[in-house]
Amino acid sequence: MTPDTVVTIVRQGLEVAMLAAGPLLLASLLTGLLISIFQAATQINEMTLSFIPKILVMFVVLVVTGPWTLQLLVDYIVRLIGSIPALVG
Repeated sequence: MTPDTVVTIVRQGLEVAMLAAGPLLLASLLTGLLISIFQAATQINEMTLSFIPKILVMFVVLVVTGPWTLQLLVDYIVRLIGSIPALVG
């Protein structure tokens, strides 16, 4: 196995990780931003106010993008396992 092969495998793994985590992180970021704007406008400084909406939004995003994310991860693992004979030999 050459260093180029290792770099390619790691790069693909990082791409899959970013694609899998991206929708959840983006939804959490936008929800947190909207909640913080609401808290600043109303001067409500309750820490639990941002927690519950983030959990609900992340659950909805996970339900919506879950099949796509799972298929993305399965495809990557199948490609990775399928390339083991070529990597060893």
